[in-house]
Amino acid sequence: MTSNKDAPIPSVSMQYGQTKASTSSNELGMRAMQERAYAQRGEQYVLIKSPPASGKSRALMFIALDKLHHQGVKKAIIAVPEKSIGSSFANESLTKFGFDYDWVVAPQWNLCNAPGIDEPKVAASKAKAVAEFMESDDPVLVCTHATFRFAVRDFGIELFDDCLIAIDEFHHVSTGEDNQLGAHLRDVLARDKVHMVAMTGSYFRGDAQPVLLPEDEAKFATVTYTYYEQLNGYEFLKTLDIGYYFYNDDYTDTIMKVLDAGEKTSVHIPNVNSRESSKDKLREAENIMEQLGEWHGQDPETGFNLIKRDNGQILKVADLIDPEKQGKVSNALKDPAQKNNRDHVDIILALGMAKEGFDWIWCEHALTIGYRNSLTEIIQIIGRATRDAKDKTRARFTNLIAEPDASEEKVVDAVNDTLKAIAASLLMEQVLAPRFTFAPKSSGAVPDVDYGEGGYKDGQTNVGFNDKTGQFHVELNGLVTPQSPEAARIVKEDINEVITSFVQDKHAIERGFFDEETIPEELTQLRMGKIVKDKYPDLSENDQESVRQHAIVAMNLIQKGKETAENGDDIESRGGTALLDGIRKYAMDVRELDIDLIDRINPFAAAYAVLSKSLDENTLQQVAATIAAKKIKLTPDEARELALRALKFKKERGRLPLITSADLWERRMAEGVAFLQRMAMEAEKKQEEAES
Repeated sequence: MTSNKDAPIPSVSMQYGQTKASTSSNELGMRAMQERAYAQRGEQYVLIKSPPASGKSRALMFIALDKLHHQGVKKAIIAVPEKSIGSSFANESLTKFGFDYDWVVAPQWNLCNAPGIDEPKVAASKAKAVAEFMESDDPVLVCTHATFRFAVRDFGIELFDDCLIAIDEFHHVSTGEDNQLGAHLRDVLARDKVHMVAMTGSYFRGDAQPVLLPEDEAKFATVTYTYYEQLNGYEFLKTLDIGYYFYNDDYTDTIMKVLDAGEKTSVHIPNVNSRESSKDKLREAENIMEQLGEWHGQDPETGFNLIKRDNGQILKVADLIDPEKQGKVSNALKDPAQKNNRDHVDIILALGMAKEGFDWIWCEHALTIGYRNSLTEIIQIIGRATRDAKDKTRARFTNLIAEPDASEEKVVDAVNDTLKAIAASLLMEQVLAPRFTFAPKSSGAVPDVDYGEGGYKDGQTNVGFNDKTGQFHVELNGLVTPQSPEAARIVKEDINEVITSFVQDKHAIERGFFDEETIPEELTQLRMGKIVKDKYPDLSENDQESVRQHAIVAMNLIQKGKETAENGDDIESRGGTALLDGIRKYAMDVRELDIDLIDRINPFAAAYAVLSKSLDENTLQQVAATIAAKKIKLTPDEARELALRALKFKKERGRLPLITSADLWERRMAEGVAFLQRMAMEAEKKQEEAES
């Protein structure tokens, strides 16, 4: 444990406006996201990107019922990743809220309720039931992804012609060769005889495989409902903190530093294959419970452990780690009669369960031990705590990870895990913040956007905000606008994907955090530029530059806005406007938002300030030394990119960059040109020697 830290320091702390907009319903009983999705019900293919707890399952019900009753769709098949999530699609009385139809699933066709566990053999046996359903008169079936895969394998995609296929937790799909569900869906899309609704609460996969090929994604009408819209529209939840905290030795010796037994908490212990695990998951669970208090047996009905705290409170602790207890405990947690009972359970201990699709509205703290390699998994775990519930004004996610120790043989792995945890927090900051739309200077006011005191000002770079859509409108001098439809789609929908690739790039994050000699433009222009070119090789140079600029501006404006807000006064009283005010104040202070100015900001500077408070100085120096030892000199590819930037510099200023310049970035560009010149001279010399 770091000796000078007594409490976790959040790396991200977001305040929201409690507008109630996302929890209020219209005359049909639809919340804001559901109404937005329902507006696309006439589309053949719909992709819903919306955070946990925003009501995706009910949005699907509205769309499916309209398609069944008015669009000639014969059947609706809903596929979920695991059986426990099938309960999200249980019967719902929608007519009592104003809709024309109720959602009804005949008991025999909710295959997630059938006996058996989630495993391939069971899923394969249920594929026959899917074929039987297709012969029945009933309209709706719920099954797992695996059952749907086996049904396609055994009976062919033709079986589902003129049906609606809904895929929940769509991030389980990918274009990878070994992803069978993805392969089946590509065949379904190619046949083009079904309707499809795809739903995901994750904005990025966190790996190299896209969910859909660009040409397939272009077929979908996309419904995007952001985390900001969801959380800002809550009635009760106002603040969400996300942070990482470090420990030494055994995490069970440290866990009570971050686990407040007075908070409703879900604890996810480390995977048994991770370096944080003791390899004895049952003993780890026992250690946590021993530190919570004195064990007083188990509740005979729920299987929850009863633990008496020092203050006399009896905690109800659900143990989902012990396989012998999982069934009973899991059923007790899913009991619909207890959904709104705050006192039903206090703490949940889990390993692979209680993540996506798990609904516990009272959860105030999602505590995860050990780095999670999947960013999607992190989003899902955070989503357990971001439900709105009465008197729940604050929620938090804490990642408890092993502190790097330079004396360890695996210090490089430890450092990498630390950097990945930081990257995850940076990404979540992007996901949780309002969205941006960017425009060149003096492009004109946009309707329904508040540009602050005095309104829109001609001849300036304006910054405005739309309260209804939760979007910033930001003007920048020198902004390159996208020319192709694909580039326009990327800057509108996929900027977080680009930022994901950037902050997961080891070279970028190592240099940005720990190399004092790194010039910001090497990260913002060179590294981000290379990432965009590699990610979107078919885009023109103009469009690649436009995507690069949009990603860097989105990332750096949030960092500067947060920094400005934190340095201001009376942040708490401003509630959900702190970040907005910070970005506006930053824009006002610099007078003229310019892309060159944004490129001169280190995207990791604000995050490093948090890290330096979380790690003691000695450890921080050790990490920096470990990374410095791996420093790589200029490569030919980097030199070529610097030379291209030098040509742009010459076009703008009428001269090439000077190697003697006091400006570090100008000097770096000149070094790139000199590097290429030396390469050319050496190649010419070798050619002459070969000819002689």
